[in-house]
Amino acid sequence: MPAANGTDVPADQKYKTMSQRQLPIILALGTTQTLAWASSYYLPALIADPMARDLGVSSNWIFGAFSASLVISAMLGPRIGRQIDLVGGRQVLSASNLTIAAGLALLGFAHSVPVMVIAWLVLGIGMAMGLYDAAFAALGRIYGTEARRPITGITLMAGFASTVGWPLTAWGLSHIGWRETCFAWAAANILIGLPLNFFVLPTIKGAKQAAAAAEKPHLPLDRTMILLAFIFAAVWTVTGAMAAHFPRILETTGATPVEAIAAGALIGPAQVGARILEAGFLSRFHPLWSTRLACLTHPIGAVIVAIFGGAAASAFALFHGSGNGILTIARGTLPLSIFGPKDFGYRLGIIGAPARMAQAVAPLTFGLLIDLMGAKVLIVSSALSLSALAALFLVRTKPRPD
Repeated sequence: MPAANGTDVPADQKYKTMSQRQLPIILALGTTQTLAWASSYYLPALIADPMARDLGVSSNWIFGAFSASLVISAMLGPRIGRQIDLVGGRQVLSASNLTIAAGLALLGFAHSVPVMVIAWLVLGIGMAMGLYDAAFAALGRIYGTEARRPITGITLMAGFASTVGWPLTAWGLSHIGWRETCFAWAAANILIGLPLNFFVLPTIKGAKQAAAAAEKPHLPLDRTMILLAFIFAAVWTVTGAMAAHFPRILETTGATPVEAIAAGALIGPAQVGARILEAGFLSRFHPLWSTRLACLTHPIGAVIVAIFGGAAASAFALFHGSGNGILTIARGTLPLSIFGPKDFGYRLGIIGAPARMAQAVAPLTFGLLIDLMGAKVLIVSSALSLSALAALFLVRTKPRPD
């Protein structure tokens, strides 16, 4: 990078300048991602029961509608990614705040099952436009091959989405009710998320002209694409299952309810700690290596809890959480490092669609498996993680496009 006097800027100064440019966007996207996750994906865990009681149905109806929203999100992923490739993330992520707010408002007004289902489908559209894949695509559009660090940065902040979101939702349920809590989250998306996404994310020069002239890219489903889609589907099945059933699984291993809940509380800090490690030491290596390491942690934790029983619940939580923390980052950085930034959002949507589908059905599938297998269900989750690890050793990296 030449300086004004024609001399080259030292590498450390160039890095410092890049970091300074990235910081406002990392802080803004980290905040809006925390808000988006807390007000959509993490919402049904707490509001499903009071909502079901109010509507006079089983909570399974609520979770079924939520699963349908995840399917909608998966189906829209490639189209959303393509739009971000063309015009950047500013418009799409800003629209996501309005869409999530609309879904939450509709949910608050729902007095029948059909309206409740429609509300969750609207939220599914908002999640497709506003969660990690869209944010990763936006960063890839802004920074190209230098997006690894900002991707890690926003996941560091959004790793606290459940830590922040669940207590706020619980407070709302106890003080103002579930409907008003939905309205409050809708207001937060409009008053906090929308301004941050709209005013902090940069506009892409020539985006309108490029979008008008662009043709849909043809991305062949080659060996690497298929392998990555399988890898993320396998690990996201485990992630979805553990998010829904972690305390219950630990209780089948002999942990008390108190031990299971205490262990579950360690997952968030473990995720953040692993992401700090990724941002520091592991950033020296290709993301393929950190992804392989992350696929090992869940099976290692499962072996420990199989040997020592419920007393090792905390160790299992730390291993599972650390791996999950790195895998979230790898979902963006691994495809970027292999294929480069061209058509990154569209590619990410294609690769991520099976993972979102798997995440949608994992809670129901593993719920049935726990009834049949008890603690041995960890054999299934470990096998999925190890199959992803085996597939990673078949992935061959390519030189990045210039």
